[in-house]
Amino acid sequence: MEYGNDPALNLFDPLIARWFAEEIGPPTDIQHKAWPHISAGEHVLISAPTGSGKTLTAFLWAINQLVTGAWEKGRTHVLYVSPLKALNTDIRRNLLHPLSALEQVFEEQGRPFPDIRVQTRSGDTPQADRRRMLRHPPEILITTPESLNLLLSSQGGRTLLRSLSTVILDEIHTVVNTKRGVHLITAVDRLVPLSGEFQRIAISATVKPMPVVAEFVAGLRMEGEARNPSYVPREVTLIRSDAAKAYDLSVRFPQESSEPQSAETFWQPLVQEFRDIIRKNRSTLFFVKSRRLSESVTLKINSAAEKPIAYAHHGSLAKELRLEVENKLKSGDLKAIVATNSLELGIDIGALDEVVLVQSPPSISSAVQRVGRSGHRVGETSRGTFYPT
Repeated sequence: MEYGNDPALNLFDPLIARWFAEEIGPPTDIQHKAWPHISAGEHVLISAPTGSGKTLTAFLWAINQLVTGAWEKGRTHVLYVSPLKALNTDIRRNLLHPLSALEQVFEEQGRPFPDIRVQTRSGDTPQADRRRMLRHPPEILITTPESLNLLLSSQGGRTLLRSLSTVILDEIHTVVNTKRGVHLITAVDRLVPLSGEFQRIAISATVKPMPVVAEFVAGLRMEGEARNPSYVPREVTLIRSDAAKAYDLSVRFPQESSEPQSAETFWQPLVQEFRDIIRKNRSTLFFVKSRRLSESVTLKINSAAEKPIAYAHHGSLAKELRLEVENKLKSGDLKAIVATNSLELGIDIGALDEVVLVQSPPSISSAVQRVGRSGHRVGETSRGTFYPT
């Protein structure tokens, strides 16, 4: 049964295709390009702008396979690895919503819907949840490079990873040229003797050059007998979106002061401009270079307000406090967050009006990621203001 004239959606179960078309809309450019290759089982490296639907691009075919029974329930078939614990929590939340909506669609049509469990495994995961995970493996496991290596170092963890069908490597650009990237990709290759060959899906908004990164993702496949093996690179399909991403960017400079320069006279006019930006927006995200500066700028912004209008966000904060800050901004109870790179990647903190980069970002890719937190949904414009100091 086909759903309309959309060849991309026709790859999926008709009820999944109907839910997607009615609730989300037409597939994006990257979804049209990627799904035929993903459904064919190819290894892929996907490059697409922020707000182009990359999460569902990577996950929807796996969800289709689990829903239709093509993959056996009660085993971990999908492993998602991202560089940030906070991003993992967000991905889990963003998967539970479509799974819940799909369950309702299937029930309305009288079709059974399997219990697809999505769980995270990181340093924040309680011991009780870790033990429960080993007894009842989730169909989709979300983790970090470090936690993946820890899983591989234990007998229970290796048992959990024996049935993988797909491994998704998100924000691959952040690790590809680092020791952490070596840590990640060697762990992925250590999965092969456990699970056999599985599909590799790597995703980024700013990956370049793609062929080099594809070689990193692919690794080598052993052929022949173990006593006399040969190693052949896996083929990886490169998929780049042609969709244009709209940006509204401006660069502003601190007002010059006639007074002798000090830390206070330097920051005073800047902070006043920050307050003006916060006042005109519903929600604003500021990026700074350090945890200390995050706390300092937040304190300066709040100093003239009756109640706090900005909260700091960085990796030293407890998980519960970070989540509270993110949820307050998303719900509209908070006007601004002053963050380090802890919020740089694809974390969903709601509809942001503007991103402000205080001091120059460390790289162009970092600037693209940060500004992309605003206008994060399909077709929206990302607004960013730079304050190079």
